[in-house]
This record gives sequence, structure tokens and C-alpha cells, in this order.
Amino acid sequence: MDSSGAAPHVAGTEAVGRGAAGPETTGPETTGPGTTGPGTTGPEAAEPAATERIEETLLGGARRYTRVQVSEAADVDRDRAHQLWMAMGFAEVRDDEVVFTDGDVDALRTWNDLVASGATPLEDEVPHARVMGQTLSRLAEWQAREVMARADTLGRNTGAAGRAAGAADMATTLLPVIERLQSYVWRRHLAAAADRILLAPPGDLAAAAVTVGFADIVGYTRVARHSDIEDLAALLETFEEDTSEAVVSNRGQVVKMVGDEVLFVTDRPADAAEIALRLTGPGRDSRGLPALRVGMATGRVLTRFGDVYGPVVNLAARLTSLARPGTALVDAELAGALRADGRYRLQRRRPAAVRGYHHLRSWALRPRE
Repeated sequence: MDSSGAAPHVAGTEAVGRGAAGPETTGPETTGPGTTGPGTTGPEAAEPAATERIEETLLGGARRYTRVQVSEAADVDRDRAHQLWMAMGFAEVRDDEVVFTDGDVDALRTWNDLVASGATPLEDEVPHARVMGQTLSRLAEWQAREVMARADTLGRNTGAAGRAAGAADMATTLLPVIERLQSYVWRRHLAAAADRILLAPPGDLAAAAVTVGFADIVGYTRVARHSDIEDLAALLETFEEDTSEAVVSNRGQVVKMVGDEVLFVTDRPADAAEIALRLTGPGRDSRGLPALRVGMATGRVLTRFGDVYGPVVNLAARLTSLARPGTALVDAELAGALRADGRYRLQRRRPAAVRGYHHLRSWALRPRE
């Protein structure tokens, strides 16, 4: 879009007009957005109209372009544009489908400018798009369900048309608010990450010595099999809140939640120990918290797109599988660091054979009394 607000001219868009069934497009006569046939009005028309309003609010305008046209408008090679689209996690689009908006043209130009400026190497473009897509798709899925659930609560007994209209109203009202809050949270996390990363030597940005920990719910498979959806949702919410608070209050970082398991890292071994002891301490059942088991290991890991990889991660996972309910196991490296700290007791366990390790040594972690 240029400074006047006009859409970029693309050869062939005159026939497309404002959308696949917009006023300049030839085809069956309609009476406006959301109609289901000539002269259709009432609830049958209202629901598609509300859906269209939601979409235009979120996308910043109507669908106007095919993928060929959007590539030409942004002056980006078609194959490269297609790669970016797929990397962000969006469905395949036929060459003749009118699905793209002025916002898509602007985004594609921005990607191109980012690479042209040298800020992002061309070879990193697709991996970066993939990480952004995977991260934001989960956030968007959750937000859409939350908005719809709230619209259902506020618009009970209004029928399908009222439900859709309520969701459209909420999307219009909440979008700018959510965007501001997301930007705030993202900038705060970016500042925190910058503080951590600036302390690392220049050659160690992709690899660092950290303590990696896993904590998972004891007996989750059995519980999930015998629980209804509402009870399972409540269990996972309690687990996520409990583990997140334990990690961040002890200067750790939650890498990701995977079902009944949380993966976290810390820069200092003692911080990891405090997290583990909090998550496996006595009295959890009386506070309505699920029993957990924890496994942790210390060493160098590869950090890539916000995740961690390497033998240390695998070792921490294997230790978690060996841990008894309500206990934390650590590897030899972490045991040595904590023993030197003096605040913890470390009880050596009998070596065990697990996948990838024939003679895995471990130590049970307990507070010094």
C-alpha cells in the first residue's frame, strides 16, 4: 500500500475487484457480503457477514489477490513467496484463488526489505518464518477459542447469527488491545533475553553451559484416561501455573510445555536445585497440586530458535523417567556442583540401563536438614 492508502496496482486485478465475490467481479447477483443467494436476508445472511467482518478486521482488508498477483505486487519471486507462506504454516493455495490482501503484499515487501538490508541472511529467511509461524499459531488458536468462549457466555440464547455477531464485535474491540499487550510482553521478554545473552562470550551465542530440567506429572496417562475434558483441563492449568511460577521465581526459563511435561533451563546449578525441590516438596497433594518427578543435568547445549538440544537434554529426560514420584534425580556434573555448594544432600543411586545409556549414574537431590 502506498502513502495515499491506495492498493498497489497489479496487472489483472481489475477483474478481481474487492474480493472473490466483490462488486466488480462478474458472477451471480448478490445483495452484499454474507448473502447465500439473491435477496437472502436474516440469520442465514448474518452469520457469513459476521465471519467476513471478523476476517477483514484481522487481515486489515478484503481478499483481493491471487498468489501470482501478490508476488508481482511485492516484486518477490513466486517460489520464494510460496516458501515463506508455507513456512509460516498456512495452507496451500491454488494459483487462481483470491485469498491475499493488501496486508499480505506489505508483509512480503517487508520480508524482502529485511533481507535486502542485510539484517537477515537469505538462508535464514525461511527458518525464521517457520519459528514465528509455529509460535504464533499456537497463540492465535488459544486466543480465538477464548474469544469465542467469551462471546458464547455473553450471547447465550441468541442463536448462530447472534453468536457470530458477538464474536465479530469482540474481535473489533479486542484486536488493538491484544496487539498492544502482545507487543508489551514480547518487548519485555526481548529485554530479558538481551540481558542474558549479552553476558555470553561472542563465540558462545549458539552454545552455552546450562542446567536442563524436566518435570512431569506422575501417572498422567492413567489420569487422562479416566478424567473428563474439564477435569483434565483443570489439572493441566494447575500444573502449568505451578511449574511456571517455580521456574521463573528461581531465575529459570521455561523453554516449553509439552502436555504433562515442562522443560526448563537455568544458568546456575543452585537455581535448578531450588526449582526441583519446590516441585517435589511435601504437602503438594494437600494444596491440590499433582505429584511430579524431576530429572536434571548440567552441560553445554545447542540453543536454536528458543529451544535447546544436545546430549544433556536427552540425559535430563532419561533421569526424569527414572525418578520416583516426588523426587528429583541429577547427573554427575550437577551433583558435583551442588555438593560443592553445601546446601544440598545428594544420595547416590544404583546405575540403571535406559534407552541410550547402559550404565546411567544418578543422584537423588534433597535439602540439607
